[in-house]
Amino acid sequence: MTTTTPRPSVPLVTANRAGRTALTALAPAVWGTTYIVTTELLPSGHPLFAALVRALPAGIVALLIARRLPRGSWWWRSAVLGVLNMGAFFPLLFLAAQHLPGGVAATLGAAQPIVVAFLAVAILHERLSVWRVGWGAVGVIGVALVVLGPAAALDPVGILAGLAGAVSMATGVVLTKRWGRPEGVSAIGLAGWQLTAGGLFLLPIALLVDGVPTDIDGPAVLGYVWLGLVGGLLAYTIWFDGIRRLPVSATALLGLLSPLVAALLGASLAGESLTPVQLAGFALALTALLAGQLAPDGRRR
Repeated sequence: MTTTTPRPSVPLVTANRAGRTALTALAPAVWGTTYIVTTELLPSGHPLFAALVRALPAGIVALLIARRLPRGSWWWRSAVLGVLNMGAFFPLLFLAAQHLPGGVAATLGAAQPIVVAFLAVAILHERLSVWRVGWGAVGVIGVALVVLGPAAALDPVGILAGLAGAVSMATGVVLTKRWGRPEGVSAIGLAGWQLTAGGLFLLPIALLVDGVPTDIDGPAVLGYVWLGLVGGLLAYTIWFDGIRRLPVSATALLGLLSPLVAALLGASLAGESLTPVQLAGFALALTALLAGQLAPDGRRR
């Protein structure tokens, strides 16, 4: 008669998954360049037009590459995902940035992994991962230490917009995981459907609110190309493929890279060094990001 002994609960991750996670992390790292590209290269006062250029042209290019249009229920699914991940998320992000200092808005956005963990319970019927919720909270604290300054102020409209933006994209992430993608459709095809849907949703909003900039020069063209092809087409293709292959709560924690990269680029451009508090925040956020990729394994052998 053999007996079973409890196996120590240790975080496990395979080499294959580690490589996939590192590749998926490129997407939020690229999104972290959005702020610096927008402020340094693009015409000021047209953030929604920049969001439109980031989504719609990239979506059309992806459709031309994939040569597949949605069928059946994927017409409305693509529309829902496109609005949640881009069409609604971008304006809410803009509204939060208008009413809050950038650090406060980034901290609210960093709460997205916690929202994803709870939505995974409601939508995917997963067990609540206390491990990842806890590390998500640590990540929020880390990001706050990096980006919050003494001038941080709280505005109800900005807070609601920031939280709504986090919930919007978190819902999009979880539904992307739930619905997967149709047989025979590539990751770039799925990204194309969503980018096009989100871009079409943004089209009237951007043109009515921002209009088309009249001072688009060479650097602006480079900025729009970067946002569209790299920040849009490439990043979302990698992101959606990662969501499909990796645990959704762990993948959401990779989003912490976005405000960290933005802060690092901002400090580098200004020729400033990070303070000890900011360095501690970086270490805390990166620890949360890495620990959140692991899952305590309580199985018995």
